[in-house]
This record gives sequence, C-alpha cells and structure tokens, in this order.
Amino acid sequence: MRGLAAVAMALGLAVAGPAAAQGLPVDIELVLAVDVSGSVDEREYALQMIGIAEALRLPEVGELIASHDFGVALTLVHWSGGHINRQVVPWRLLRGGTDALRFAEEVEKVHRSNWANQTALGHAIQFCVKLVDNNAFAGRLRRIDLSGDGRNNSGIAPAIARDAALARHITVNGLPILDGDPGLGDYFTAFVAGGEDAFVITAETYQDFAKAFRAKLLRELSPKLAKRGNRQVGSRQ
Repeated sequence: MRGLAAVAMALGLAVAGPAAAQGLPVDIELVLAVDVSGSVDEREYALQMIGIAEALRLPEVGELIASHDFGVALTLVHWSGGHINRQVVPWRLLRGGTDALRFAEEVEKVHRSNWANQTALGHAIQFCVKLVDNNAFAGRLRRIDLSGDGRNNSGIAPAIARDAALARHITVNGLPILDGDPGLGDYFTAFVAGGEDAFVITAETYQDFAKAFRAKLLRELSPKLAKRGNRQVGSRQ
C-alpha cells in the first residue's frame, strides 16, 4: 500500500477510500469509458454505443441494479489521445430497470466527441479517477470499465495511472478489442486492469463488442461481487 500511496502522491492525488468520501451513499460508482480515438471508425463507434445501450435494456441488468439497496451511480466517458477526454453522459443514479432504460436512451443520443490519433490509456484512467472522486455520490465500490482497441502510445503509462487508482480504492476493469492485436488482452491484464475483483473480458472484433460488454456489465453489477469485503487484488483474466 505504501508503494501505491507514493504513486498517488507523485500524481498529486491524496490517498482516500470510500469511507472518506462525502455524498449520497450508493453501492457502486461505475464509469463506462469508451475508446473514440483515430483507430475507431464511425461504424465501430456505433457498434460500441449500440452494444452499451442494448446491454442496459436487458431485464437481468435492471434486476441486478434493483438488487442493490442504495443503487448504482453510472456515467459514460469518451476517451482518445492526450487529454482529449469527455464525460458525455453525466452521473445518473440508477435504482432499477426504468432508470437503466433512460440511461440507454441517453447513450444512443450521444454524438462522437473530438478525438486524437493517439491512444492515451493512462490519461483516460486519470480522467475517470477524477470523475469518481468528484461527484455527488459515495460508493461502497468504485469501478472504471475501460474499453479500447490499442496499446498506450501517448502520455503517462497506464500502469502508473492504474496504480494511483488502486491507491484510491478504485478498481479498473478492461474490455480490449483484439482487432489486429491478439496480445492486447494480456496487455490489458498486465498494465490496465487491477484492484478489487478486477477482470478483463476480450472482444475478438467490434462485432463481438456487444456480447463482451454485456458479460462485463453483468459481472460488474453482480451483488456477489458488490457484497464482498474491500480486498485489493491484482488483475484477473
């Protein structure tokens, strides 16, 4: 923990856990962070947005959200290169299927953000950490769901940003899209994912994104995971 605290201090972040946060209690704070960099064409972007919206409309997703006593706080982020990151759907409190349907509608209306050709996974994680730290909620579990189709080639190393997130009791899960890079899953496992019950689920192509995202969201919202004690672990495949 001392090493993680040192990383956080080096990045100008104070080490704090969920108990120190002030805000409306929720069971989970979850950031959905989606790659919109230059490697993603318009069709691939649309497949991501459609996949997220379809997953949120599943009855079992609504049931999982409703199973949490204090609900789930959810937001959507577009990320690419450098510091070009944008929160495209604000934080919403979801208490059941109706709220999930409303969030799905917002996702479908989102226009693609400005983007850069670089892939800055580290900066994306930093941006999401700030969103988790500076909102109106106090989540018992705090998670970032990061999807992307490439390795970091710009800015801070993702492992450094990931370790700073861990120091703040924020889990980072990964959804790498393997188009052209069969080793990307291992890369995300080693350098992106980490924290309490962290895991990586891969999509072979953008056509597989919806299926992979659905499995990932169901796992992230699982009450079995949410009710475990706060336990810091390494990444899990």
